[in-house]
Amino acid sequence: MNSEKARILHSSWKNQCVLRHLNADEIDYLEETTEIRRYKRNEVIFMQEKRVSGCYVMLSGIVKQFKTGVEGRDYIFRLAKPFEILGFRSVLSEEPACNTSTVIDDCTVCYIPKDRLHHLVKTNGEFALDLLQVACRELEESHSLITEMAQKSIRKRLAELLLMLQYKFGVNENQQLNIMLSREELANVVGTATESVIRLLSEFKSERYIDISGRKIVILNEKALEKIVGL
Repeated sequence: MNSEKARILHSSWKNQCVLRHLNADEIDYLEETTEIRRYKRNEVIFMQEKRVSGCYVMLSGIVKQFKTGVEGRDYIFRLAKPFEILGFRSVLSEEPACNTSTVIDDCTVCYIPKDRLHHLVKTNGEFALDLLQVACRELEESHSLITEMAQKSIRKRLAELLLMLQYKFGVNENQQLNIMLSREELANVVGTATESVIRLLSEFKSERYIDISGRKIVILNEKALEKIVGL
């Protein structure tokens, strides 16, 4: 294993991802065909309705996962960060990918071929259980999003999204959100028209809840957003 690949892979074993359940022999087994791949912003990792030949453990960067509806509208249901795993459900079910995964912030991933994933699931109970738990959490998140779309106002959903982005991705030294999304991407997460998101962001800014500079957002009044959400 070359030194860079060893460093990257072993960092993933030590962190809170499903690979932490592998022992030394399984790491060696996986390393034989594992690839470290790098993607730039807007590159597609895999596409909806296309077959996937393996899964991907994120090591750095941010990826958006979305489904494209019959009218061509995208709905972003997940923003993935380092040490989350992508594509494994399609690999295990041997069905085409149910979503498209596209890079938002340049990322590095650990690609695990299908046959290696199948072997580890069959032989490592803790690894298999963790994958099952990840799948259950993702299903619960999807159910929650469906409920929110039906029951919550757009204003409430946008406030909740901003709080989630701060919690999940953090802020930089200037207190700006570490993740930068376009207005269209924000709208595709909230489930509304881009024009509605632009209007609401302008309202939040005029009310001094947030500050905006291009795609950079600073949350100025977290309590006010929490009040909108109902926390």
